[in-house]
Amino acid sequence: FAQNNALWMRYPAISPDGSTIVFSYKGDLYTVSAEGGNAKALTSHEAHDYMPVWSRDGKTIAFASDRYGNFDVFTIPSTGGDVTRITYNSTGEYPFDFNVDNNQLIYGAVRHTVNTNVRFPRGNLFLQLYTVPVKGGRSILLSATGMEHAQYNSKGTQIIYHDRKGTEDAWRKHQTSSLTRDIWIYDIASQSYKQISTYEGEDREPLFSADDQSIYYLSEKKGAQNIFKTSIAGTDEKQITKFNNHPVRHLTRSNDNTLCFSWNGDIYILKNDGSPKKITVSIEGDNKTNAERILSVSGNTGSVAASPTGKEVAFIFRGEVFVTSIEGGITKRVTNTPEQERNVSFSKDGRTLYYSTERNNSWDIYQSSITRKEEPYFYASTLLKEEGIITSPAEEFQPLVSPDGKSIAYLEERNVLKIYNIATKASTTIIPQGKNFSYSDGDQEYLWGPDSKWIAVRSAQGRYGASDVVLFKADGSTPNGFDITQSGFQDGGIQWAFDGKAIVWATDKLGRKSLAYQGSREVDVFMLFFDQDLYDRFKLSKEDYTLLKEKDDKIKKDSATLKLIGFPIYRESMIERLDSLTHPFP
Repeated sequence: FAQNNALWMRYPAISPDGSTIVFSYKGDLYTVSAEGGNAKALTSHEAHDYMPVWSRDGKTIAFASDRYGNFDVFTIPSTGGDVTRITYNSTGEYPFDFNVDNNQLIYGAVRHTVNTNVRFPRGNLFLQLYTVPVKGGRSILLSATGMEHAQYNSKGTQIIYHDRKGTEDAWRKHQTSSLTRDIWIYDIASQSYKQISTYEGEDREPLFSADDQSIYYLSEKKGAQNIFKTSIAGTDEKQITKFNNHPVRHLTRSNDNTLCFSWNGDIYILKNDGSPKKITVSIEGDNKTNAERILSVSGNTGSVAASPTGKEVAFIFRGEVFVTSIEGGITKRVTNTPEQERNVSFSKDGRTLYYSTERNNSWDIYQSSITRKEEPYFYASTLLKEEGIITSPAEEFQPLVSPDGKSIAYLEERNVLKIYNIATKASTTIIPQGKNFSYSDGDQEYLWGPDSKWIAVRSAQGRYGASDVVLFKADGSTPNGFDITQSGFQDGGIQWAFDGKAIVWATDKLGRKSLAYQGSREVDVFMLFFDQDLYDRFKLSKEDYTLLKEKDDKIKKDSATLKLIGFPIYRESMIERLDSLTHPFP
């Protein structure tokens, strides 16, 4: 196996002398000449190795690896050899730089923070900066500010970094918000901070120049993310690269200011602030694992739907649709595509599966149907027919088939609720754009009523940060719906009950509240009845209900007898029957 012109080499880092580049490829570290050529494997492990960092003498490379579960910091000689584990905490830890003497490493982690910090570290957010001996030992908190891509200057007196203000995806392109990164300099002796960049978009991955008088960094201020250079004072700014369409990432430099970075899967170097040069890398060697593997289809499943027949269950696994039998454990794969599928829903007869799929550059809704009449179940079917049913340039997903099998509720553009008539192939808008707010996939909730005439929706009603349970007629004749909760808090978890005569939901309007989205909160379960007789029965004590049920059973038995001999049947109300039980001698 030999892959010439390998693509998607990540996290390239150039050595201090500018002769060698180390990079991550398919979860291992490789080294290659800065002029290109055949790459040499530095690590070979089933774990994921990435984020390599050179020591200042070029003898050691630190990197992050999940060999023991979460990511820890490891080191390896730059020429290859034994790997040494440096950190042991149960949270993720990521190396940034060596100190001037090469005896300490600084890295980011979310171990803990100081009591004066207003941002609590969690996941990979707001990394605290630690220092640890290269030979291993106790880690010491250097700053709780929340630093990423932290780099020393040549004297080791200052650290330049970009900040992390919020939860926005680190790989998102062209965002302009209060959460975008800015560049700062931390003075170690005075423990003071100085902001360098103020652009409303992304400024990130800064580096001191070799003489500490300038800063190289990445920015989107002129379109695609490119390399810029500015003085320490933030003046005399110059754009170094002018790539289009794709962002420059993973910026490093050598001692003579030769820059190394990646763009669109390739590695580039740039000398003397001139023109970038792509280096050609060939990677030779055998794969660590087989190109194909047999995997157990278990755990980590996505959407799940039970067939109306009660004989099989459809689910999503690794972005594909599967169906398994309830008894016998027979499983059949329904889709096999490079695109992702999700949100499965059965037709009324159980012979058709609806799901959303990311094809033709947008999310669409497709169906797969059993073709042969003699085959009643998916798990035992031999021939399936797939076709798109709701396919437009808009994003359409989360299909939910009505109980009568005639309609499909679905989302368009993440927050518009529509109902698709399978017979007429026409869609009706139930909730237009602007009423609900979508934060992530799966945050929109709706559920058909048993009669297929109503649909219950968790709707924000145009209010940010709140939701009510709202009922809509499926024919679109109630554009405003019927807000049955009107709490002003968070209502959701909708379930129909008693064959559509009641509805259940959860709400946080009465319990303990959390601070923003952090901390615990209490919710209560409420039920709303649409039938007075059912409500009266529900409120009975256990003893009264038992007496009432006995009398109901007797009435049914007597009614059946009277009907046989032709007598008219008198049905007294539940309240009258209860009165006769509790007051036998009025």
